[in-house]
Formats: sequence, structure tokens, C-alpha cells
Amino acid sequence: MAATAKLLDLQSLDSTIDRLRARERVLHGGDEVAALRGEADAAEATLGELRLAIDALDRDGSKLEHEIDSLTAKSADEESRLYGGAVANAKELDAIRHEVENLKKRRSDREDELLVVMERREELDRRATDAEATATELRAKVVAAAGDAGEELTRIEGELATATASRAAAAAAIDPELLELYEDLRRQKKGVGAAALVDGVCQGCHEKLSAVELDRVRHDGGVPRCEYCRRILVL
Repeated sequence: MAATAKLLDLQSLDSTIDRLRARERVLHGGDEVAALRGEADAAEATLGELRLAIDALDRDGSKLEHEIDSLTAKSADEESRLYGGAVANAKELDAIRHEVENLKKRRSDREDELLVVMERREELDRRATDAEATATELRAKVVAAAGDAGEELTRIEGELATATASRAAAAAAIDPELLELYEDLRRQKKGVGAAALVDGVCQGCHEKLSAVELDRVRHDGGVPRCEYCRRILVL
């Protein structure tokens, strides 16, 4: 039993090393920073599209304003002819009056279109402001995450070196045949080759051993094994 008891310390070290190495792989791969960078790129792309849409609306607005000014000037000129007294022919006056009404209607239509453009631009401007704030925030997170990842990687490498040295010392104190069995089980059982037996329950698979099997495990002189998962049991 004393021999197997040392396996729990080794198992704890191995689990720690596995966790640290998994985290190290993530940090080396830069997955978290890459994900944030992707979000920041998407936010900036959205901002760029909004700005292009705003520019297009500004061009449309300028064109409409120019057309409204032109229609206003033409309408004023026609009204000057209508009421200036220079034209006396009734038919020609009717034609001028009709043209003035037509010009005013066209100007009113263009003013309505301009109002829609201005409202749309105001909406896009609000969205662009929000998108710019989001992009700025995400870029700051990318910079912070990259720095944090570097610091964490340095810390993990130090912890790995310490844990690996402790693991070598712990493994050296275990019988080679028992250690070989443990290593083989670790490969088969997702990194867990030994588990404590608490109140008759294997902490590796969390199954409760039968009374007969529990008695055998406690009194058999061999290496105690779980009847369900076959991990080495530490009483």
C-alpha cells in the first residue's frame, strides 16, 4: 500500500504538467489573441463599410441640394416672368404658371428625398460612432491580451520546469514495474493512471466497488485495481 500511495503524488504532478502543457500549446498557438484580433478586424471592416455608406449619402445629399437650388432659381425666374408684366399672352402665361407649379413640385420631391437622406445619414453616423468605439476597445484588448499571453507563457514555462523536476524525483521513488503499469494506464485512461479509493468509491471513474471486491482490494497483496476502470487504487 505504501508503494501505491506515492502514485497519488505522482498523479497530481502529472495532472498539473498535463494542464500546464495544454495551456502552453494554446498560448503558443495564439488562439485567444487571434480570436480577439479577428473580432477587431470585423469591427473595423464594419466601420469602414459604414463610412463608405456615409460618403455615398453625402454625395447624394450634395447632388439633391444642388438640384433643389437649381429648381428654386428656375422657379423664381419663371415667377418673375409670370408676374413681371412682360408677358401678356394668356396662353403663354398659363404655360408659365404650369411650369412654376411643375418646378415647385419637383423641388418638393427633391426636398423629401433630401430629408430621407439626412435621416439615413444621421442613423449611419450613430452606428459609425458605436462601431468606432467597439473597434477601438477590441484593438486595446488585442494589445492587452498579447501582453498578458506573453507574461502567462513565461510563468507557465517556469511552473513546468519546477513540476517536471519534482515529477522526476517522485517517479524515481516508485518501483519500476509499478511505474510502468501506471504509465501504461495513463496513456489508456486520459492521463489518469491512479486514483484514490474514498468510502469504497474509485475517484477515477466514481464507481462504488462491491463489498466482495472492496474486501479483496484491501486484503490482497497485489497492486489494487478498480474493478470498473482498472486504474490503480490508492487506499
